[in-house]
Amino acid sequence: MILAVDTSLGSAVAVVAEDGTTVADAGSANPLGHAEVIGDLLQGVSRPGITHVVAGMGPGPFTGLRIGIAAARTFALGRGIPVIPVPSHYAAALAQGREDRFAIVTDARRREIAVSVFEGTDADGIPILVEPTRLEPQDAVFDIPTVVVTTIDAAALARVGAAALAAGRALAGEEPLYLRHPDVKVPKQVRL
Repeated sequence: MILAVDTSLGSAVAVVAEDGTTVADAGSANPLGHAEVIGDLLQGVSRPGITHVVAGMGPGPFTGLRIGIAAARTFALGRGIPVIPVPSHYAAALAQGREDRFAIVTDARRREIAVSVFEGTDADGIPILVEPTRLEPQDAVFDIPTVVVTTIDAAALARVGAAALAAGRALAGEEPLYLRHPDVKVPKQVRL
């Protein structure tokens, strides 16, 4: 069984069995309350027999992503199981079940959107990313169908992670997909 954790938009967790069926699913659409709800969500879906944890790697805001990734890594560390990093837009693309070229669009705040372009799925059942995730102005117009996503389906994230694991593929590295630097800056010089 695979546990998936994503906090790129709201907070979403799910457990998916080896055959792809959803065993447990919970979430909160609040884009700011990750730290307050993630522990309860994980406790609500936790089951014996979880073998892997999929961490949604964004795109998303700095603090929100950090909370979800830390929760996923901590859960995995506590159980001695591996973490599979997966970009969150892959879950949104898989949930669409489309074979044509389309854009997944999520709110990136500051009047911007995060856009990833996909086209169908490959032989492993993983959505095919044809244009990497990028920031665009909120009023950008596209010449392909767009799907505006407001929550990530954690069960779909788990299914993408399971497909990547079965195929021996890495879809993301250890670093989250922030798309912009955090607002906080380290001072250049500290005076004592």
